[in-house]
Amino acid sequence: MEKTEKKQSMTQYPKVAVVILNWNGKYFLEKFLPSIYNSTYPNIEFIIGDNASTDDSISFVKENFPQIRIIQNKENLGFAGGYNQVLEQVDAPYYVLLNSDVEVSPSWIEPVIDMMIREDYVAAQPKIRSFHKKESFEHAGAAGGYMDSYGYPFCRGRVLHSVELDNGQYNDEKEVFWATGAALFIQSDAWRQVQGFDADFFAHMEEIDLCWRLKKLGYRIGYCPKSIIYHVGGGTLNTSNPQKTYLNFRNSLVMLQKNLSFWMAVWAIFARLWLDLVALLHFLLKGKPRDAWAVSRAHQYFFLNFFRNAAKRKKILKTYNKYGLYKKCIIWDYYMNKMQYFSDLPTNNFYLKNK
Repeated sequence: MEKTEKKQSMTQYPKVAVVILNWNGKYFLEKFLPSIYNSTYPNIEFIIGDNASTDDSISFVKENFPQIRIIQNKENLGFAGGYNQVLEQVDAPYYVLLNSDVEVSPSWIEPVIDMMIREDYVAAQPKIRSFHKKESFEHAGAAGGYMDSYGYPFCRGRVLHSVELDNGQYNDEKEVFWATGAALFIQSDAWRQVQGFDADFFAHMEEIDLCWRLKKLGYRIGYCPKSIIYHVGGGTLNTSNPQKTYLNFRNSLVMLQKNLSFWMAVWAIFARLWLDLVALLHFLLKGKPRDAWAVSRAHQYFFLNFFRNAAKRKKILKTYNKYGLYKKCIIWDYYMNKMQYFSDLPTNNFYLKNK
């Protein structure tokens, strides 16, 4: 949807619910909850959504932060299903879905909400830096998310394995294709309109699928550089975990099937199956048979659930917003054309119009 005029900056503070989904995360809650609780935004509610933790993290919160509301799920529903169930019980015009392994500054919320109101974004993210290397962007989100036509995500500040130092090169507010789930700001009305995350994703890439579905309704996603958070990353599943490999390969295929037009999906998935085969062989050559098996399992799931996921497809509306979608294959450009930084990617390879 094209915006004809910009709205004014924030003149009052709409309520914001900061919701942290926890699963056996006492270590991170002890480390980071104090900084989160010291946020200066004047109209805020803090909520811990718990995914049936078996440690004493909830006891810790009750004892040390009795003002924080706790919503407990009866089972571990993963990142996607867990947030869906918790947010059914939260009433606020803006949600902030925040990972427990995040350090924030006191005024991290105000710039993002102001930008969302002023620029008419329904979802947004702050700048994501690495907690362990604070001058560097962090893998999961960096300075805003993009995706190529084959379902491979990347970011300003992070293309595949190449992560940039933050030298101010991405200090401009920017419309992007997706916003990170590590610190996802979203209007609650938009969340409900698209029915939240796809719970079948369980974890990984669910925020990209969510943002894509928002864009299919013509909505816009933004990046706010004035708000900076520091993300540990890999707090639940580290990057070398085969289960993470499985979820990423599986959910990527399902996302393409759900969101692309029919013939684009046919071509993209056909190409992805061959590219995934290359990845499988690469894992075997690297002595990672469990990761290779994870890729195979992802393909098995995709075909066994093909018709189930086909039923989730929605007709792409005429207002479909492709802004930020990369027309080429980022894998090819990264390895073959040596385009390892976002600034290397030609501007004309992106969709830069909202329709």
